[in-house]
Amino acid sequence: MKKIIKAVIPAAGMGTRFLPATKALAKEMLPIVNIPTIQHIVDEAVKSGIKEILLIVSSSKNSIIDHFDTSYELEKRLLEKNKIDLYKMVKKISNSVNIHFIRQKEPNGLGDAISLASVFMGNEPFAVLLGDDFVYTKPNKKPALLQCIEAYEKTGKSIVGVQKVSKQNVHKYGIIEPEGKVSSSIIKVKSVVEKPKKEDAPSQYAVLGRYVLTRDIFQALQNTKADKSGEIQLTDAIQKLCLEHKVAAYNFSGKRYDIGSKQGYVEATIDMALKDPEISKEVMKYIKKIR
Repeated sequence: MKKIIKAVIPAAGMGTRFLPATKALAKEMLPIVNIPTIQHIVDEAVKSGIKEILLIVSSSKNSIIDHFDTSYELEKRLLEKNKIDLYKMVKKISNSVNIHFIRQKEPNGLGDAISLASVFMGNEPFAVLLGDDFVYTKPNKKPALLQCIEAYEKTGKSIVGVQKVSKQNVHKYGIIEPEGKVSSSIIKVKSVVEKPKKEDAPSQYAVLGRYVLTRDIFQALQNTKADKSGEIQLTDAIQKLCLEHKVAAYNFSGKRYDIGSKQGYVEATIDMALKDPEISKEVMKYIKKIR
């Protein structure tokens, strides 16, 4: 079985929920405290053993490309000012992993974005991390993606990362239909239903932005028709693999934040600030003050 060393991070979305901030700045570059969201996602991939990352961007996402490029002038200035810790931090961003870019010319859906990775992936299985889903795990725990990779290594099947959500929120997500009783973190998947009504949901296990996919997904995407909005959905292609019993789910641990929503973004920023040793005490004092 081939090791998972490649990953795709789709980052071509418009980020309209964060306008006007995203008019000139990629939503993935919005910082959680002082670290851009996309950097958190890349760091998770690196900690999970990923060596090559393909970022799917649009023409308005040059700030992402610049972030992961070498910044010679900044590095030189930091060295001249003897700010060694900051120099090492900046240097690490461009040196921690090999990052490649490709542009999605039109916003034709997540499935279309993933299909652009076909040549880059060759015949290898690969990971997918969605930039809207930030998952915090404690430093001594396995990242969410690594948990999914290990589930793939045990099953040989494509893996969708899931967590349980409330019945009131199932309409926001792709929800898996388990095959039989759920008795472990690895769940056999009969089908995936995209954003079902509460009364129609086959379970409360939502697909939350972490995948390990085999090469089969590209053929499934080729055979997937666009939906009513003209977009090709990854969920529809995964459903085709479910019919061939090629998909399992992994109920990963860690706290997941929906960075694509204002509330989720603010929650992540507050929680990460409270974990930052430089500012945590002052932030807590302020929170107590405004209660």
